[in-house]
Amino acid sequence: MEKIKVMSVFGTRPEAIKMAPLIKELEKYSEIQSKICVTAQHREMLDQVLDLFNIEPDYDLNIMKEKQSLSGITTSVLNNLEKIFQEENPHIVLVHGDTTTTFAASLAAFYNKIKIGHVEAGLRSYDKYFPYPEEMNRKLTGALADLHFAPTIRNMENLIKEGVKEDNIFITGNTVIDAMNFTVEEEYIFNNEELNKINYNKKVILVTAHRRENWGEGIDNICKALLEIKTKNEDVEVIYLVHLNPVVKDAVFRCLGGVEGIHLLPPLDTKETHNLMKKCYFIMTDSGGIQEEAPHLGKPVLVLRDVTERIEAVEAGTVRIVGTSKENIVKEANDLVNINKEYLKMSKATNPYGDGRASERIVSKIIEYFNKKV
Repeated sequence: MEKIKVMSVFGTRPEAIKMAPLIKELEKYSEIQSKICVTAQHREMLDQVLDLFNIEPDYDLNIMKEKQSLSGITTSVLNNLEKIFQEENPHIVLVHGDTTTTFAASLAAFYNKIKIGHVEAGLRSYDKYFPYPEEMNRKLTGALADLHFAPTIRNMENLIKEGVKEDNIFITGNTVIDAMNFTVEEEYIFNNEELNKINYNKKVILVTAHRRENWGEGIDNICKALLEIKTKNEDVEVIYLVHLNPVVKDAVFRCLGGVEGIHLLPPLDTKETHNLMKKCYFIMTDSGGIQEEAPHLGKPVLVLRDVTERIEAVEAGTVRIVGTSKENIVKEANDLVNINKEYLKMSKATNPYGDGRASERIVSKIIEYFNKKV
């Protein structure tokens, strides 16, 4: 019997983290021929994840350019994948989530009449500019996809409302939980020496904030809030993993550079980040993925955005949306620092994103789907 040729396409660090356990699962099955194509929409951060999981791509488009535009990424992916898809002719292309690589790869697969499997399907904020461009990337990918691997029941319901047939939607949990089962260690020692020197008996707040919609006033307000939180709470230490984009980096260092008890560090690799999340007290972020990862570790999350597509975490009580108002950020953070019952309410809530077997379920459904087609 002909093997099922599965081509996984991804280009950023968040995609790689969540696709890595799925790729490892695909390798276990003799009836599957797994192919990997990376676009390198992010280069260095992507390579860190590939090294961590020992993944060797079959194709590397290496499209990253300085000051790359969204339209430039889209056209580069489309043009490069055309040749590869025609040469490989996979049975299905797997894409993940909501990046520009995801949408462009789905469009390229559609143009070549190749089946599309969308991992982490069905997330919606219902505001096309928040997050930007991710909300439209995932909606457009959903319109093109044939198989929809939804992490939660709510994600499935979102897709059904948009006209996707229920038979083509599979609730799997989120593959990021699979990844964390690989990366988090009990007695972890950091490669970054500054992290080893921090007193984790204090209330360490981990911060990441870099999204486009927060550039300018949003980042400024977040930084001012962090300064006030640290000033008012002697037992708090802040670790801000500062994105390398100059728009973000310059603003953060201008406000917080040299402040005692606030550690401004570059982005860490995946293993370092996951283990730092485990050691911290709580997290403030505008990231989507961290909203899924932190509940697995029992860490409360304050979301530095006005909307989130991870509604399940809000409903479960592990995540709270605080926006980018300085006053609101300070209030909510101080509540977690100083009111134990508020902290326990969030830290003890149930993780809504699954049991770490999402990759196994996805591969099983792919095999089942193509066996039916034979």
